[in-house]
Amino acid sequence: MATHANNAARKVGNDSNLSEHHRARAGSASKSVHPMDNFPVRQFRFNFDTVENHNPIWSQSNPDFAIFINALGIHVPHFERFLVKVMRQYRGELSEPKLIDDVQRIIGQESHHAFNFVNWTKEMAKRYPDVLKLDESAKAWFEQAASRRSQRFKIGFTAGYETFTFLGGMIILNRYEELMAVADPTLRALWVWHQVEEVEHGAVAFDFYRAFYPDDEWYRRGMVCYAYSHIAWETLKAFAHMIKTEGFYKQPRRAFKAWKFFAGFAWDLAVAALPVLSRKYHPRNHPICTNSQNAIAIAWRQFYSEGNDLHSLSEKSVKEMMTSP
Repeated sequence: MATHANNAARKVGNDSNLSEHHRARAGSASKSVHPMDNFPVRQFRFNFDTVENHNPIWSQSNPDFAIFINALGIHVPHFERFLVKVMRQYRGELSEPKLIDDVQRIIGQESHHAFNFVNWTKEMAKRYPDVLKLDESAKAWFEQAASRRSQRFKIGFTAGYETFTFLGGMIILNRYEELMAVADPTLRALWVWHQVEEVEHGAVAFDFYRAFYPDDEWYRRGMVCYAYSHIAWETLKAFAHMIKTEGFYKQPRRAFKAWKFFAGFAWDLAVAALPVLSRKYHPRNHPICTNSQNAIAIAWRQFYSEGNDLHSLSEKSVKEMMTSP
């Protein structure tokens, strides 16, 4: 297991194309707190009317990533609202003060995420005719799970799913320059904010599960695998629809390139999840999430704490953010 963890960490590290300045800043992070310590709730409301030409393929650095993350984002807000329901339903049974506080914080963060992603889905529906149908299907699945499934399933699925929002956050931030160095300022701002916060609260659902089922490791592992399959299937359906709408299948090489990106990211996410299956695992100690953390995330948090408006991230503002003291 240790070998797999080290290989996953090396792969994610190798995928990062940060400049030397960014690497130096990341190296200095050992002096900072862990990203999961005392994370705040930030109230963001993004204006998607500002997206250039209302084009959902918002990353010029990697258009396939833009389509992939858009496809993923359709069902994400419904999971986030599911998480909020589950944690509100059972948080009264908790006794550990820090976990109670962290649960309140994740509820705040995820509520703001869901609000913005629901609005972005509405924008995407103007381009992709099946998006609203996919959105309604995802919403119905989570509503049924919230009302009909057992406490164990709901808490376990939440922990399993949050495994991948946390890991996805780290992978995307570590590959920032490859994936969105040249991108629409509003959508870049949305996804940097979202990924930073997914890492910040990445341990809460895990700790929530452990508070209720401290010895049930096999069920937790099963829910990790189940959640991965659920995320992959929901994303695949939307991704297939989007690239068809974009006319990729009229150019077989273009379609192959898009599906290659999809498969590659899914593989990277699966490899990064291998340490999660260890009995000794905790999100705080994952090889790609330590005090020596991501440079973009460090700079973003600092820029936010200084009172800067981060509803838009132009290339100029990113450069300013990364070079500020």
